[in-house]
Amino acid sequence: MNIDAWLWWLIGATALGIALVVTAMPELGMLAVGAIGAAVVNGLFGGGAVAQVAVFAVISTAGIAAVRPIANRHRAQRPQLATGVDALKGRQAVVLERVDASGGRIKLAGEVWSARALDTDRAYEAGQEVDVVDIEGATAIVM
Repeated sequence: MNIDAWLWWLIGATALGIALVVTAMPELGMLAVGAIGAAVVNGLFGGGAVAQVAVFAVISTAGIAAVRPIANRHRAQRPQLATGVDALKGRQAVVLERVDASGGRIKLAGEVWSARALDTDRAYEAGQEVDVVDIEGATAIVM
């Protein structure tokens, strides 16, 4: 059984596409596009092995060069909508019971939380507003 080169390129592109979905690595998608380009060169234009590999290399390299900086920028960005404890960091709370280095209670986002002062020398009295700088377990770290 003799399989044409363009079909091998399409099989490779399919395998790379599946790997892209499984790993979420955009570089694999660019390699798949390069393989499709090589299949087109062979199937439609009858290009030889050198032309196929050259087209694969050029398209894949250009795609990776274009997509990788964009993908890295998206990976580095924090989500615009913070959820869970990340959404509580930076919010203000009201002290319910004195908060110092050993503990206390605050009202944060409508709930009562245990809290501890970030600065071990500071104490916050009931009624004061404090900023939540971090959450450690079920304890808010405030200043």
